[in-house]
Parts: sequence; structure tokens; C-alpha cells
Amino acid sequence: MKQEEPTIYESVLQQGYTRRTFLKICAALAATMGLDYSQTGTVAHALETKKRVPLIWLQMQDCTGCSESFIRSSYPKTESVIFNMISLEYMELLTAAAGFQTEDAEQNVLKKYKGEYVLAVEGSVPKEAGYLTIGGRSGEDLLREAAQNAKAVMAFGTCSSWGGIAKAKPNPTGAQPISAVLKGIPIIRVPGCPPIAEVMTGVLANLVTFDQLPETDMLGRPKAYYRHRIHDKCNRRAYFDAGLFAESFDDPNLKAGYCLYKLGCKGPTTYNSCAELRWNGGVSYPIQSGNPCIGCSEADFWDNGPLYTHFAKLPLTQTTIDPEKWGAGITGAALVGVGAHAGITAAVKHHKEKQQDKGDQE
Repeated sequence: MKQEEPTIYESVLQQGYTRRTFLKICAALAATMGLDYSQTGTVAHALETKKRVPLIWLQMQDCTGCSESFIRSSYPKTESVIFNMISLEYMELLTAAAGFQTEDAEQNVLKKYKGEYVLAVEGSVPKEAGYLTIGGRSGEDLLREAAQNAKAVMAFGTCSSWGGIAKAKPNPTGAQPISAVLKGIPIIRVPGCPPIAEVMTGVLANLVTFDQLPETDMLGRPKAYYRHRIHDKCNRRAYFDAGLFAESFDDPNLKAGYCLYKLGCKGPTTYNSCAELRWNGGVSYPIQSGNPCIGCSEADFWDNGPLYTHFAKLPLTQTTIDPEKWGAGITGAALVGVGAHAGITAAVKHHKEKQQDKGDQE
């Protein structure tokens, strides 16, 4: 007789935790998913009645950075997610077996939890032959097999979401995102190189709690975590609005909090939760620490120009030019209306200073 699987709440108690600790976990989950504190009871009820969800984690053409980020989640903690919310049935990074034993274990899980498991994929999939062969089978073949009977498919990281660094020119392996292989299958994209740990655990928590996929934007990213540009919530935003920019990495104003836009910051075009959740348990994020955002959660970010050189695409043109050179030739006062663009803002400021100097001379 098949033993009944315990609910998530029962699993928590079996681990030796108290009811109080369980409610703290529920409160942390509610906060991570962007819910109000009053919704803690709803989360608690869901976890009291639902069973743990089997998770299969495949690693394709990757660096293991996404896995490393995942196991460092602070709220909820990774051990709480693994032991209480999900049943991590297969993950190469954490498995004790090796070789064919590991592949046999995966096959057993695919059969045992057919139609019930969640598939998380890390890394891109190469099209060219001879790359990413596991147990005598291509990565593409293994991915198709695992996704065929999955309850949900999640692309963890920029590589699985967009192709990532492996897809950067000249792309020798023919790397492609998993969506190019799994056409017609809904995929939740959680981009980032790597993604924020709490974003990954939060997406899983949402699926476990509400038994449905989270609301996504037009690109398949969870709205709860990718609805804002980093620029919108940036701690240096006030300096951007004031037109105060750090001019170099040894500029004293960089430490004072000046905007990093002129140093190549991609915050205005990058959607992620870095400025809200931050990294390493909420300690900081690149811009706060003095490094420009490189736009790692956006498609083809490796090929979008030098990381620390600022280039702007001007409205109504397809020409990528240096905004400093462009700004020197601007004389029209009508540019005030498009001052939201940092390159144009700098040009207007430069123009006003020239006009003021001219007035002083007269």
C-alpha cells in the first residue's frame, strides 16, 4: 500500500520545527511573493493542505552559478524550501551519485512523478553537434524528455532564458535558450547572471502555495520581480534626476552616491529586483556598491557594447553614438522635453551652461 505523502505543514513538524516557526516561514514567503502581511494566513492555510512539489533541476550548458545562487537564499532559507516546500528529486550539483547512477535516478523520477513535477532548467542548449553530451545523449534530447511531462517549466538564469554568455558572438556551440527547443510549452523565465536567490525561491513558493504559475509579463517573466527597471528603484536615482554623474571610477563623487550612467550603467533598460531585494541577504547590489549595472538579466547583454562604456541609442535613429560627442552639437531648447534620457539631459545642461557664460560676457 502506497504511503500517503505528508503535507508541507506536516513535513515542517517532522523536521522538528514548531507551529510558531511555521508561521514565520509563511510570513517570509508572503513577503517574498510581494503579498501583504495580512495574507500570511492564506499562505499558512495553503501550506497546511498542500503536499510538497517534486522538483527536477537540469543543468545544460552552464557555469553552475544559478545553482550556487539558489542554495544561498536567505528568505526563505534554501533548506526550508528544499526540506519543507519542495521535494528536490534531482539536481546534479547536490546529488551524491555520479555517472550512470545519476542518470538512472533521473529516469526513475521522471516515471514516478509523471505530470506532477516542476522542471527547472539552468543553462543554454547547443545546436551544434558534439557539445553537451550526457550519458551518450544530447542535452537537447534530455531537455525534451524532461519537459514532456512536467507540470511547469522554469528557465533559471539568463542562459536558459535568452542564451546567455554561451550565445555571445561568435556563438561557437550554437547556444540557444530553452524556448527554442521547447516550442509551444509555457516557460517561466527567471533571468539574471545569476538570478537573485530569493527570486528563484519566491517563484517556487508562489507555485507551491497557489498551485498555479505566477502572473508574467509579455516576455514570460514573473511580474512580481521584473515589473520595474533597476533605474526606477535605484538608490542613486536622485542624482540622475539632478544631472549629477560620476565621470570615472576614481571620481570622488562616485563614493558620494553620484549616478553611474556615464560609466556604462544599464539600469535604465534592465528589468530586475536588484534595487529592491538586493543581494547576499539584502546587504547590497552592484550599483549601491559602486559598480554600474551590466544588464545581466536582459537578452544578449554580452553583445550590447562594452560593459563600462556608455553608448546611447537616440530616438528615431538606429545609430549608436557617444552621447558626449553628440551633446556638444546640441543647441535647440526644445530638447528639454526629452530630458528623461540621461544623454539628452547632459546635453541640455551643457547647452544651458554655454548660454549662461555668453550672457555673463554680454
